[in-house]
Amino acid sequence: MTPETTPPAHLPELLYIQDPLCGWCYGTSPVIQRLQADFAGRVDVSVLCGGMVKGEDVGPIGEVWPDLRRSLHDVEEVTGVQFGAAFKALGEAGDYVYDSEPPCRAIAAFRQLTQDPARTVAFAHAVQVALFRDGQDLNNPSVYNDLLAPFGVDVVAFQQRWASPETARAAQQEFAAVARSGVEGFPTAVVRVAEQGYVLARGYQPYEQLRAGLEQLLAQEGA
Repeated sequence: MTPETTPPAHLPELLYIQDPLCGWCYGTSPVIQRLQADFAGRVDVSVLCGGMVKGEDVGPIGEVWPDLRRSLHDVEEVTGVQFGAAFKALGEAGDYVYDSEPPCRAIAAFRQLTQDPARTVAFAHAVQVALFRDGQDLNNPSVYNDLLAPFGVDVVAFQQRWASPETARAAQQEFAAVARSGVEGFPTAVVRVAEQGYVLARGYQPYEQLRAGLEQLLAQEGA
């Protein structure tokens, strides 16, 4: 092959494993997006949904609100994100059904339609903002229409994909894959270099700490 026809080598991949209902993930997503920008051309970044609240754990937010409310201040202080008054009102009202599957299915639908893991990272954060800042109902498919506009994704195609059994199965398969990987909490950042996987972070870490760890790992692997 000539240099012009040599296929590009696969870049190392940073897998950001999170959940749309995870407050610490809401605080971590801006850090991951900053890494994505600063390591562009060196590391590919993609997002996986873990399914934090599913099955028997699904229920009214009021059941978990006392614990969740106590954690909000810590997340704000440590990460710098803010939880909106609309989200806090949703929690106080207590009726909102806390269920990871619908927003994870939305992220899966976006990924399938765009075939663009990098933009899916940004969309996943937009979903978190819709809940934690704006207090929107992530169980309502029409909520995603406004979130799609900046990405140029066709709303009709998205809604068809969101409602399809195949996308629901894809979301469930993603949950199962995350569970098989041994990830026990969110957020988790894993770096894949060739066939090897390395845990970069469990839980929230500030940007400089993650950047230094990623640089060290890339140097160690000659990537």
